[in-house]
Amino acid sequence: MLYPRVNEFRQVCDLSGFWELRFDGEERWRPVAVPASWNDQFADGRDFLGPAWYRTTFTLPESWRDKRALLRFDSVNYLAEVWLNDQRVGDHEGGHLPFQWDVAGLLAKGENLLVVRVDGRLAPDRVPPGNVRAEPPDSFGNLLYPPSAFDFFPFCGIQRPAGICSVPRGGIEDISVETSLAGVRVRTKSDNPVRVKLSGFGFHGQSDGKDVEIKVPAPQLWAPGSPSLYSLTVEQLKDGDVADRYTLPVGIRTVAVDGDALLLNGKPIYLKGFGRHEDFPVTGRGLVPAVIVKDFSLMEWAGANSFRTTHYPYSEQQMDLADRLGFLVIDETPAVGLFFQEQGLAKRLELCRSFVRQLIERDRNHPSVVAWSLANEPHSNRAGARAFFQDLYDAAKALDATRPVTVVSYRGVKEEAFDFCDLVCLNRYEGWYSEPGRIQEGCARLSQELDELHAAFRKPVLMTEFGADTVAGCHAMEPEMFSEEYQAQLLERTIQVLRSKPFVVGEHVWNLCDFKTSQEVKRFGGMNLKGVFTRDRRPKMAAYTLRRIWK
Repeated sequence: MLYPRVNEFRQVCDLSGFWELRFDGEERWRPVAVPASWNDQFADGRDFLGPAWYRTTFTLPESWRDKRALLRFDSVNYLAEVWLNDQRVGDHEGGHLPFQWDVAGLLAKGENLLVVRVDGRLAPDRVPPGNVRAEPPDSFGNLLYPPSAFDFFPFCGIQRPAGICSVPRGGIEDISVETSLAGVRVRTKSDNPVRVKLSGFGFHGQSDGKDVEIKVPAPQLWAPGSPSLYSLTVEQLKDGDVADRYTLPVGIRTVAVDGDALLLNGKPIYLKGFGRHEDFPVTGRGLVPAVIVKDFSLMEWAGANSFRTTHYPYSEQQMDLADRLGFLVIDETPAVGLFFQEQGLAKRLELCRSFVRQLIERDRNHPSVVAWSLANEPHSNRAGARAFFQDLYDAAKALDATRPVTVVSYRGVKEEAFDFCDLVCLNRYEGWYSEPGRIQEGCARLSQELDELHAAFRKPVLMTEFGADTVAGCHAMEPEMFSEEYQAQLLERTIQVLRSKPFVVGEHVWNLCDFKTSQEVKRFGGMNLKGVFTRDRRPKMAAYTLRRIWK
């Protein structure tokens, strides 16, 4: 599925703006902003997860009549049912990846009515799951409101752009790019022959055919600090004329795991960065371009070179900026909080397979993506978890053999998926959830566990989460929990432990910014306060500590 582009063959009608919304069971329609979560837009809507109804009208130019008209949604959380001019278009499950239909046959000559039913309610057989009622050791989520099985707020609605895309009939359907240090391999899905051009940095290469290789002598390699991007143009030819065209940026680079090292362009790379969330006041998880720019500027200021898309795929706009700005990305599916009781397990596996495929097909052309993460913190203590992740690992490798594949776990040496994953990704909160208030003891325990983890799996280890909740403005002369001094000291001491281990290939602090959660006794104000910046992007002491260490 190609992201919408505008040129002489392709047009886009953006449907962003003010729609109307009606919560199920109500008679009243109210204005609602799209894209944005509905939860923070209304005084009575914070904890309402659906169903809700959206509607809007639009008119398209007559010139679109002879083309395909793709109705596209970049993100609707969680279930979407769509009608156009009182005709049912289709439905989609999953809150973080795009979907589209050709609706050319349903369009009216004048005004068109678009209606979307959104159901974001939490259920055990959804991914991520929620509303789980189980006996220990799977009794997570029972004390949360709303009852999520994950530690962030279950924002609902049309959360990324929606639009109608005009594309030629029989035009270019898909483009897949693989790069090596010698050049670029391009595969296209097209009903007619294509011509492929690659240009940039004084280089101009060309080849004909659906599957082509273009050699690039002495390429400018993509990397943090020098994110060199070539321009790849695919032109579809019909009767000797150009019938369709699509252009995308391409970064030439390689990524691999070799022994205890993560290699970028054949050289060891060390990841410094963050776990993050798409979260901001009022808009919730809705796409706000200025916030995306701000977050990248904060990461650059701190000296970060990477992040993980915790705990779901981020917007394509964020991925584009990661390419342009030279950030390494661990790209994660929405499989957070998975559990392995039989109830709903077959459906969860089916959904996870689908999300792995959709994520890789969407993001495989981004040079910034250096690894795929199949899940975050699965409750994989039950039989069947290993086979579940082996299935997903094999599916990911079949779709993309050029990148490492991992699972992010809190189970340490007990995580059986680490036997076959390419990277060992560990979440640990020593000095916080364990050894609370005792940073030195926590770091000693972490050091021992890292050695045990490496001895068990003999693979590179990436610390994907560590940190401490911190109330901005809370200070203590002797660092104590929730003070800014405690967070800063915990992060610095933990990094010292990580840097002492030659098999550790990176450190991702949890979290870049404070973010909204379900209500819980551990979440003051319904907030996770582990950000080194506040939710409105003001720095805490720890932000300056990281800048000193990383820069």
